[in-house]
Amino acid sequence: MLKYASVSGLASLATACLSQNAPAPVATAAGTPGVGAPAPTTPITQQESVTWKVQSGWAGNDIFQENFLRWKAKVEEMSGGRLKIDALPVNAVTNIGTAIDAVHSGTLDGAHHVPAYYYGKDHAVSLMGTGPTYGISGQMLLGWYYYGGGQKLFEDLVQRKLKLNVVSLFHMPMQNQPLGWFREEIKGPSDFQGMKFRTVGLATGIYGALGASVISVAGAEVASSLDRGVIDAAEFNNTTSDTVYGLPDARKILMARSYHQASEILEITLNKTKYDAMPKDLQAIMKYAAYAESADGEWLWFEKNSTDYKKLLDRGVKIIKTPQSVLDAQLKAWDTIVTTESANNPEFAKIIESQKAWAQKVFPWADAINIPMPDPVSYNHFFPR
Repeated sequence: MLKYASVSGLASLATACLSQNAPAPVATAAGTPGVGAPAPTTPITQQESVTWKVQSGWAGNDIFQENFLRWKAKVEEMSGGRLKIDALPVNAVTNIGTAIDAVHSGTLDGAHHVPAYYYGKDHAVSLMGTGPTYGISGQMLLGWYYYGGGQKLFEDLVQRKLKLNVVSLFHMPMQNQPLGWFREEIKGPSDFQGMKFRTVGLATGIYGALGASVISVAGAEVASSLDRGVIDAAEFNNTTSDTVYGLPDARKILMARSYHQASEILEITLNKTKYDAMPKDLQAIMKYAAYAESADGEWLWFEKNSTDYKKLLDRGVKIIKTPQSVLDAQLKAWDTIVTTESANNPEFAKIIESQKAWAQKVFPWADAINIPMPDPVSYNHFFPR
């Protein structure tokens, strides 16, 4: 054994032992090694990964941020590491209002936000979630986008008219958004007269029609703006996000139910040049990960929002249903907004007509076949008060 008493010698010993015990090659008809022969080896190479710099539009503990990070995780897992999402915090590169410009130019590769944040470019973009919606849910609105002609109309608006080099992945249908947070209960439309109110997108016209003075305030600044008197009242989105942004700390009355944003959806905006340059399977992974998070995220919302709803009640927040007179006034305001915007914007008119046609197609079927859900009749039967 002394001749193997070195590192190289040990390697020689291993080789000698292996060669003595290895089965002899078996020749095949073609004269190549068969069973028992070492298989030809091809070097396994890891494909180069592609990194996307995608900026969030949300606070770090917001449920929307969780939706964003869960999409990121799905993309990276499904791609086996070939796609990396560098999830940048809100305002890391630019503010939320100009994130789409940064994506267009390539300063950012993507943004996770809502179209209402770039409403100033063209009011028609706000129809993706902050429009009248015509009695349909967020799920039905996504159905219109992907199967009712909405995607073609939106891409024509954004890519042709606005000349933005972007691709949009819409997902995550939201629940009906509350009317807002107030000092006093809202009992009728006249209560909005002279009120300084925070909202976004086409909803600015709804509150303006009720008599409010609408002021633009970023989500993270809403609570402090309420405290300082910059605004008197505000809406953001849902019981979980509203809690994260501190609205219950500034106001103790939440008026629930509203038509200002009845069925909003989230958007992932991607740089089109970079997206189109990727292999088709990676494009598909980014798209189908958004679809997956659309369902997964909605399931998560049920858990999070119901939990935070109970916490708000435990804190003494009064949650009051919006009176019908206010809801009726909102619908009349929508009539005016749609007429005015359609007269001045052909793309707005096309999208509105398409949404109306979709609503007239799916609502009668859903209304005739389904029990409205959630269903108070069965709930109150099984859980009598």
